[in-house]
Parts: sequence; C-alpha cells; structure tokens
Amino acid sequence: MIYKTNTCALYGIEGHVIEVETDLSNGLPGFDIVGLPDAAVRESRERVRAAIKNSGFLFPQKRITVNLAPADIRKEGSIFDLAIASGILRASMYISNEALEGFAFLGELSLNGSVKGIKGVLPMCLSLKEKGLRKLILARDNADEAALVNGMEIYPIESITDMVDFLNGNRSIAPHKVDLEAILRSDSAETYDFAEVRGQNTAKRALEIAAAGAHNILMLGPPGSGKTMLARRLPSILPDMTFEESLEVTKIYSIAGLLKDRLYLVTRRPFRAPHHTMSARSLIGGGRLPHPGEVSLAHYGVLFLDEMPEFHKNVLEVLRQPLEDECVTISRVGGTITYPAKIMLICSINPCPCGYYGDESGRCNCSPNQIKSYLGRISGPLMDRIDLHIEVPSVSFNDLSCSPKEESSAAMKKRINRARQLQLERYENEGIFFNSQLKPRHMTAYCSIGKKEKELLKNAFDRFNLSARAYNRILKVARTIADLEESERVGIDHIAEAIQYRSLDSKYIL
Repeated sequence: MIYKTNTCALYGIEGHVIEVETDLSNGLPGFDIVGLPDAAVRESRERVRAAIKNSGFLFPQKRITVNLAPADIRKEGSIFDLAIASGILRASMYISNEALEGFAFLGELSLNGSVKGIKGVLPMCLSLKEKGLRKLILARDNADEAALVNGMEIYPIESITDMVDFLNGNRSIAPHKVDLEAILRSDSAETYDFAEVRGQNTAKRALEIAAAGAHNILMLGPPGSGKTMLARRLPSILPDMTFEESLEVTKIYSIAGLLKDRLYLVTRRPFRAPHHTMSARSLIGGGRLPHPGEVSLAHYGVLFLDEMPEFHKNVLEVLRQPLEDECVTISRVGGTITYPAKIMLICSINPCPCGYYGDESGRCNCSPNQIKSYLGRISGPLMDRIDLHIEVPSVSFNDLSCSPKEESSAAMKKRINRARQLQLERYENEGIFFNSQLKPRHMTAYCSIGKKEKELLKNAFDRFNLSARAYNRILKVARTIADLEESERVGIDHIAEAIQYRSLDSKYIL
C-alpha cells in the first residue's frame, strides 16, 4: 500500500506542492528516494533513518521507496525530511492515515529527531494555502513566519515525537498566531533623517523628486561631500510599504535566509549597498538553481552603488534589463526563474580617480585621459537609464558651522506621499503606479507640453546630444516636478528644472 503526505518545493519565489509517496515492500532492506532529488535530498535517507531510530521508533527493515511527485520539478535542500519521516512512520503504523489528512509538513531533521528551521517558509506556505492545504506542521523556529499567512493553521513542533503524539491525539498543540498589527506598528530599526544633513539643498531637492516619481538618480561629487549620507536617508522619505509589498519582500528575504532575530516580516523599504568587488551573479542572482541577488533583495526599496566606476563594467551592464523590465529573468537548462526587481537605483561617483576634478581646492592632478577612462567605465546606455544626474559639491564651512533647522524627512515625506497619491489616481486604469513606469505610449496623454516647452526641450536635446530614452526621462521627471507642485499641466519651469538634471552628460560624461 502507498501512503501519501504533502510538502512543498521552491522554484524562484513560488512554491510547488509536492506529494510524498511512500511504499514499503518485502525484500532486501533498502531506502531509495526518486523524483529528481539533488544530493541534499538523497542525504535525507540517513537523517530520516537516524532521527526515527533515536526518537524511540523502529525503523522498518523493508524495501522503502519514496517518490517526490511531480518528478519533473527539481528538488533541493533538506525541507523534505519531515514529510518523508511522516510517510515512513505512517507506513509503519505509528500514525493513523486519517490523522495525516489535510496536513503538510516542512522541516529539516536532526539526527536526534529534533526539527530544524528552513528557508523559504513564507512562499511555500502561501502556495500550500492556494492548493487547499490549510494545516501545516513545521519547526518552531519557522512558526512566526508561517503564521503571517492568514487562513493557515500552523502547528509548531520541536521533534518527531511531538508530531506523532499530536497526530495521534496524545498531545495538544494550539495553532500558532502572531499579532500582525503589533508587527506593523513596531519600528525598531535605525532611522536616518534629512534634518541631519547640512546644506546640499540642491541634492535634497533632487532626491525628493526621485522619491516622488521613483526615479533613478546619480550623484557626482568629491569625497566627503555627503553622497553616501544623502543616499542612506532616501528610504526615510519613501512612502510606507503596504502589507502586500511587505509580504512580497519578505518572501524574497525568506528564500535568501535573511530573516533573523524575529524580523520575520520586512516592514521597512530595503536599502542594499553591495561592495564594488561583487560579482554579476551576486548582483543579479544566479547559481545552478538561481537564488535572488542584490537587485531582488532591494525590491520595493533602494539599491545604492557607491563609487560606481569601481564596479566591474560587466557587473554594471547586467543592470540594464532589470532597470527596464523591473524584474530579473534567469534561464537555466532546467527552466527559467523570474525574480521581481522594482527598485530605485542611486549611484555615487567621483568626477575623477582622485575625486577632486572641478573642486575649488584645485587638488586634482588627473590627466584628461585618466578622467575620460575613469568615467568611461559607465556606459552611455546605462547612464540613459538613470533619470536624474546631480552634482554634489563640497560642503562649505558656513553650512557646517551654522545651525539652522534643516527640513526633516517627515516634512519631505508628506509632499512625496501627496505626489504619489496623484499618480495612483491618474494611472489607476493603466496598471502603473508612478511616473518612472510611464511607457512611450503614455507620453502624449500624461506628459503633453506646449509650444514653449517643446522649444526649450529641443534646444536641450541638440545641445546635450540626448538620446530618445533621455528625452522621455526628462518628460517623466518634469511630470513628477509638476506633481510635487500639484500642477495638472507640465509647464516650462518644470521642463527647465528637469533638463538641469541631465547637464552632467555634457560636463563630465560626454
């Protein structure tokens, strides 16, 4: 007789329900696992055997065959241990068949029979719910994360013995619950505030525009001008994440194994600042069975590339597709995986290798060829995908020494929230949420300009030798500036301000 239990496998950020079929037959004792398992799954045989024996149960001396169906989905990791053990225990009559009805099992087994936590519980729990499996037994370490899914009955256990006793009615385990409202109210993470930044009013204005329209931004300036300080404060003015956004980001972090210290729901917009020595795979994601990279970990948040020219050029170039498509598509022989990547890209660069070209101090000794070679590490197509280019000069002594009250992040955030709300209302039938997502087909309807505005834009187009992509991005930025002023029409002042955020193309890049 074949005994069936249920578990789940991960593919990208989605889960696939896996049926674990267990067959015990007469013959020479053996233990085989089929259904396209990887090495970690095949090693489950020894973990399950030892866990069952050390929990006080007799391991069957029969021919054991475990099938993980469907067989065309690659299975990896130790997440199937508990489901396999439950099937064997049912086949050995330690658990009744009726007790297993409607349950799914997730967890890695220790040799002593205890159940360990695993990665990716949240997306797997969501998939189980979609398939009608509403009762889940898993490790206590994963209970809080799984309980985020409304409508699921989560039963945390410490060991195989706990599971057997519970299923046989000899032990009572209440469904685990979490206070979701308390989680959403909690705000223990370190905060940064623009009120701490002295001077740099132009940069603050540009960052406000970037936040209002979800635009990418590049900051150019000498070392110590405050580029990193400004970048780290960008999340503080972004709109709060919705619960749906938090859940989607948490799925990615769960898969990556980055949910630690009871931070089982990501409630703040991510801020990722990878080191310039990273590989393209680390940035974009990859591997034999691809895992999310920094671009996806910054989903609904900010990806900050400090000292951008120091990154390998091939690493930077892989950003082109995610910036356009808002997702990462990774193809392997076994299939194609797509990870979301709705990010705001913020970059900082020095104007030259020493960092002081154009600075009033006159400290730069770099030759024109050195400067050209340094800035040439950033390709034109990649620069075109960055909406705002701003110069961040050195901060003067007067700005640092005087103590005027700088505008807080909270005040800036109010204006940004209002601008975002206008965009949501404007594009409610278009399937987009903010101005940076506008496609060329939307320009005529939402970014129409008059004769004077067209003339000004034409002059800028010719003077700076702009591309068609840059032309569209100027219009998008101008639309955002108009939204911050709650203006229905894109006027000449809005166009003029948007154009100035492309002036670095001429001064430094071209």
